[in-house]
Amino acid sequence: MASAPLPETSEATSSQTVRALLRLREMILAGELAPGERLSEPVMAEATGISRTPIRTALVRLQEEGLLEPIQSGGFRVRAFSLDEIRDAIQIRATLEGLSARLAAERGVAPELLEMLADCVDQIDEVLADDEALSEARFAAYVDGNARFHELIAGACGSEVVRRQVERAMALPFASPNGFLRVQAVAPDALHTLRLANAQHRAVVEALAGREGARAEALMREHARIPQRNLETTLAHPAIRELIPGASLIVPG
Repeated sequence: MASAPLPETSEATSSQTVRALLRLREMILAGELAPGERLSEPVMAEATGISRTPIRTALVRLQEEGLLEPIQSGGFRVRAFSLDEIRDAIQIRATLEGLSARLAAERGVAPELLEMLADCVDQIDEVLADDEALSEARFAAYVDGNARFHELIAGACGSEVVRRQVERAMALPFASPNGFLRVQAVAPDALHTLRLANAQHRAVVEALAGREGARAEALMREHARIPQRNLETTLAHPAIRELIPGASLIVPG
């Protein structure tokens, strides 16, 4: 007599949930699932080959991220995003990062963290030092360094409450510090723009070291003008728009 299948361990369930989350997010951002399309547990389980329980958890997570919205009849549908919503999301992230930077400067930043921030900026400068066209490897290194800098800023003030809120803002669709970086990479002035962005990073570190709270906050908010500009460039050039993950979710208005 065949034995009954063993129940999945919590570790296996967690792994399947992560797999489901990554696959569904990928399908949405790649345009495989269109704005307005209804998603249900059974259909998504069949489409991905992942059982319904991890799919259910992943769908809820994607709703929390803002990529899905619940529908009254049950299930979820893929959200579309207006330009104003994207601009607002970027501004929310900038405002919260500015708050974290101001509080960090006013409260004082540990020397070790200041050193980590300065090292991060130095490493980005090294990536951008060569005047040759930006290669994929150099661009990837910049993306990693930029993400690292913003993660450090999120936790710089020592407040877990602020850090969590900054991370939630970064998770909003298109609000990530790297959300529109691909636009910069293909622009004729790519190196100039990325160097300008890193000069702003360095100025923030200097403001933190000098305990200049208002300046640190203003610099972080000003820093958000770059993704805002990249958004406008994306909308003006259809060929560039195709480079942005999730571009199919952006609608006029």
